[in-house]
Amino acid sequence: MAGIAAGIPHDERFHAPAAAPRPLLIIDDDATFVRVLARAMGSRGFEAITATNIDEARMLARRHQPRYCVLDLKLGEENGLRLIPELQALVPDMRVLLLTGYASIATAVEAIKRGAHDYLAKPVDADAVVRALLDGDGPAPDDDDVPDAPEAPLALRRLEWEHIQRVLTECDGNISETARRLGMHRRTLQRKLSKHPVRERPESED
Repeated sequence: MAGIAAGIPHDERFHAPAAAPRPLLIIDDDATFVRVLARAMGSRGFEAITATNIDEARMLARRHQPRYCVLDLKLGEENGLRLIPELQALVPDMRVLLLTGYASIATAVEAIKRGAHDYLAKPVDADAVVRALLDGDGPAPDDDDVPDAPEAPLALRRLEWEHIQRVLTECDGNISETARRLGMHRRTLQRKLSKHPVRERPESED
């Protein structure tokens, strides 16, 4: 710190206001991802505190009252969607950004209905996270801001993915119950969930 301040006159050092860091709670069960994102967000003006499970997240939210939160959809066997209302009950003005590797229209709609302010599919970079957290900072979106379904018909495999995600959301992330409702084996469902969402091919490739 002395080296940084060495070229600044004494009076200016004394009176220079320090920029207040933005408190940010990062919740993800991937410890490496949490560490990397926390460091990146720290360099962008956020004061990151991290949790890798729901119980720890509740405790830190209660203790630190963070204004911002980055929350992963899948926390081990738990579903991050269930945590959104709890976090906002603890910190009413918290802005929650949901991150997930399972990009789905159903999940995005449900996240916003439960109080998330935005939704990003992994992989994401820190700048995209900053934009999502800060753009339009204000009250939670109303029903008119819920994403619309795409106008173009979805491919069969994409329709299957959306249906699976919808049932998974209804079951609060419970894999066994989702498999039972879908009439498929649990391992089959886990295999489908481990794959990236189906990407539509451009028409020129048909």
